[in-house]
Amino acid sequence: MDEFKTPLLDELEKGDWPSFVSEIKKAAKTSPGAADLLRQLELSYKEKVGHWKHGGIVGVRGYGGGVVGRYSDVPEEFPHVREFHTARVNQVAGFFYTAEKLRQLADVWDKYGSGLYNMHGSTGDIILLGTTTENLQPCVDELSDIGFDLGGSGGAMRTLSCCVGKARCEKACIDSTDIIRDLTMHYQDVIHRPQWPYKFKIKVSACPNDCAAASARSDLAVMGVWRDALRIDQEAVREYIAKGFKINEQVVNKCPTEALSWDAEKQELNVCTEECTRCMHCINVMPKAISIGKETGATLLIGGKVPVVKGPMIGWVLVPFMKMEPPYTELKDLVDKITDWWADNAKNRERVGELIERVGLANFLEVIGLKPVPQMVKAPRHNPYIFWNPEEVEKRG
Repeated sequence: MDEFKTPLLDELEKGDWPSFVSEIKKAAKTSPGAADLLRQLELSYKEKVGHWKHGGIVGVRGYGGGVVGRYSDVPEEFPHVREFHTARVNQVAGFFYTAEKLRQLADVWDKYGSGLYNMHGSTGDIILLGTTTENLQPCVDELSDIGFDLGGSGGAMRTLSCCVGKARCEKACIDSTDIIRDLTMHYQDVIHRPQWPYKFKIKVSACPNDCAAASARSDLAVMGVWRDALRIDQEAVREYIAKGFKINEQVVNKCPTEALSWDAEKQELNVCTEECTRCMHCINVMPKAISIGKETGATLLIGGKVPVVKGPMIGWVLVPFMKMEPPYTELKDLVDKITDWWADNAKNRERVGELIERVGLANFLEVIGLKPVPQMVKAPRHNPYIFWNPEEVEKRG
């Protein structure tokens, strides 16, 4: 680090937040690749031009994806990043690792790569940043020996990801880690061998809190939910009240659909199940008194993505409720129908949500065999041409 200076990158180390620059500097003490990465990045900041070039196909035996080729366009100046390929390693469902297993992973990467990692980005993979073409195959072979596989890249099913689910969370409605494990094993071919117009992501959140951010980050989001009523322990509610909890201010008035009501005379909290949208707010603020229902399953959302061709999209409801029990045949059948239709009709780099918007939801539903239901409406109650007079609205008793 004494051989060169990085005044522009040094600015990114200032302030309260951790900096990736500091981490690359740590790796640069023992890794020539990390050192040249810093130097090239400093040059990019100075010239305001990225110095990674397009072109070049690189991979490993048996895989069409999982490796992202990267080459410097100034290799004479920075020879140790002449080739700086990325390997995407399929993470464990729920991100459960032992210290021993992570040390094994680190030993392999120190041997063959730059020592730089991106642990669980938007797709979820363990990203190994920076190795040479020569080192790729032996690196992947040794990763396989310690139990790791490559994830997805390119026009493939991307590495599936989930929250911790029932392994650690009492709010979980479905077994998210088991679903991800099962789907990952079932879809090995389309994960490892790109054959689609673009990427297709499946993420699973075990409850509507959506800790995997599935609704915004996946083409098909599987969201745990319950179909029956909230369970309310009235005695526990009274205990909250006795300790000064302001139930109207903190719960009832914040219910987005006014599904909750407080009977001050009976000292009871009531819920209208038909109005409840399972937003989780009441459960989150009164976990000892309110819990999920008993009839659990999942809501499926379609079309979530970040901005690439079009702007960002939040997934909208495709299936309001589906039971989630091994071997998840109903879910797999639906995934197959969706991806087959998308693969046959999408333009290059067109996500499934963008295709549905282009050809229409009705055409999509007809092909995959689902009937339209009110929950599929993307933005309910927003039509300016429909007006309701107060006397026409049936008041809830």
